Amino acid sequence: MSSQQSTAIIIPARLASKRLPNKPLLEINSKTMIEHVWENAINSQLGMVIVATDSQEIIDVIQRRNGIAYMTSENHQSGTDRIYEALKIFDHNRAIEKVINLQGDLPTIDQFALKEVLNLLDSAEVDIGTLVAPFKDFDEMQKAQYVKAECYFKSNSIKARANNFTRIANKEKMENLYHHVGIYSYRRKALEKFVKLKQTNREKEEKLEQLRAIENNMHIEVSLINSPILGIDTQEDLDNIREIQK
Repeated sequence: MSSQQSTAIIIPARLASKRLPNKPLLEINSKTMIEHVWENAINSQLGMVIVATDSQEIIDVIQRRNGIAYMTSENHQSGTDRIYEALKIFDHNRAIEKVINLQGDLPTIDQFALKEVLNLLDSAEVDIGTLVAPFKDFDEMQKAQYVKAECYFKSNSIKARANNFTRIANKEKMENLYHHVGIYSYRRKALEKFVKLKQTNREKEEKLEQLRAIENNMHIEVSLINSPILGIDTQEDLDNIREIQK
């Protein structure tokens, strides 16, 4: 089992989003997106919460809320590389054994989801945990911003090993493709292994860092939740969240 002292939630956040510039600082109900994510992480009470960023503006926002934020390199290839730099900065004594990588564009993340992804690490064979949810229909699955996880769940089970991740919808495999939620839990050793691996061609082509783990035979376990946690990639996504959060 995990303890608060040995667990950290690290939120990678950068301003250089191509589809939605300055995304973490965009406001939802008079509060920035990064504040919503940070607050929900704090409220989970699973461990210390850190924001890892390449932006002084984001650091200022979090520090005004008496939160902890660290400046990290602007040259990282993935959010996981960024959280590992932050882990090395604040955890000199290697007290942290498990890390949740919580994307900074999930303002509606809830405590249940955070606990669920962390609990996947209770199984010793699991390197990385993540979450998936059913798609409503094939039209939703076809949207490129929604990452598809290929999983085969046994009867009456909500946990399975992920076989693949892709942005491409395949109607023939539709019943085994699920909406991937961009949140991960890592054992520290698995995180250290991951960041030392070279980016793979598929990772670069599809811009999915989890393919680096899959193609190096790391065990990614998924848990099936009832509905996806809404991430924000486009202005349309942001408008929908603002409407829901009114």
